[in-house]
Amino acid sequence: MNSFDIVGPCIRLLPAETAHNFTLWCLKHGLAPSQKPLDDPILKTSVWGLQFSNPLGLAAGFDKNVEAVEPMLGQGLGFTEVGSITPLAQPGNPKPRVFRLSDDKAVINRMGFNNGGMDAAKKRLIQLRKKKLSGLLGVNLGKNKATEVALEDYQKGARKLAGYADYMVINVSSPNTPGLRALQGREELEILISGVQDVLASTLGKKAPPLVLKIAPDLTEEDKQDIAAVALDLALDGLTVTNTTIERPKSLKSKHCTEIGGLSGAPLFESSTNVLRDMYRLTEGKIPLIGVGGVANGEQAYAKIKAGASLVQLYSALVYGGPPLISQILKELIVLLRQDGFASVAEAVGADHR
Repeated sequence: MNSFDIVGPCIRLLPAETAHNFTLWCLKHGLAPSQKPLDDPILKTSVWGLQFSNPLGLAAGFDKNVEAVEPMLGQGLGFTEVGSITPLAQPGNPKPRVFRLSDDKAVINRMGFNNGGMDAAKKRLIQLRKKKLSGLLGVNLGKNKATEVALEDYQKGARKLAGYADYMVINVSSPNTPGLRALQGREELEILISGVQDVLASTLGKKAPPLVLKIAPDLTEEDKQDIAAVALDLALDGLTVTNTTIERPKSLKSKHCTEIGGLSGAPLFESSTNVLRDMYRLTEGKIPLIGVGGVANGEQAYAKIKAGASLVQLYSALVYGGPPLISQILKELIVLLRQDGFASVAEAVGADHR
């Protein structure tokens, strides 16, 4: 038994958002013991010329305000992603807006990009960059709810924060900001991605971080083809596949299953992995993919990698499994890679397609 087996159920007695804020407070104040990182060479991988100690990272949404980067990396993750960060601070949607679906090992949220804005985030990023972090750091950008021309917000975020990111993500797939998902259309995407690429090139040149697009799981075949075509045409650096879903599988049992918002956790695994597999095929394996959605064990992380993910993220599973889940997933992943004769994570990427 680990300490989370005792603490976890107590934390889950709190309302979901209160529990989240309490967890962040504990992390910020050094009350979460760090885990000894797994230093197995089979886990080391290189993406965008960056060296990852392992392919497992924390998805955006947990640490919106750049408050828990070091303690989360201290849990043994290879990387973490902060945000989504908008140019101006905003409160997000009315509470309650986060719901645990315990029977389904899932979460529904309709947070609405609540965050302290990019100026506050920049101050914290500057302080972080003075230290030697144990993993890599992604910065995820969103748009303010009231902004009419979305590109302007993403360009502002890129201009101000790109210099502190190991990679940067454009989030156009949250279901909780009106009109955001419409930016996944071909014409809209071309304008958005090229516009942000222009800012990165003009402000940082060759030192600009890789640019990644985070997409939804609820896409038509035509949507996926358009996204793949734009990604290839514009030499986009990566895709994060996928965000939360607005679908509600009939298998859901929890009393909160009809709440509005994005569903994450176990019920998302199959659909998000199918989209991942499609995007790997449509981009011909030429663009690194970050696989996220329902990962709760090593077998699922491995399934994402074989479907085409160079890196894997988790979030909702930590609500139920806590930090010990990280080392458990990595240990299981080591065993699975060796069982199938792979010498590295990179060798296994896209294995299902071969």
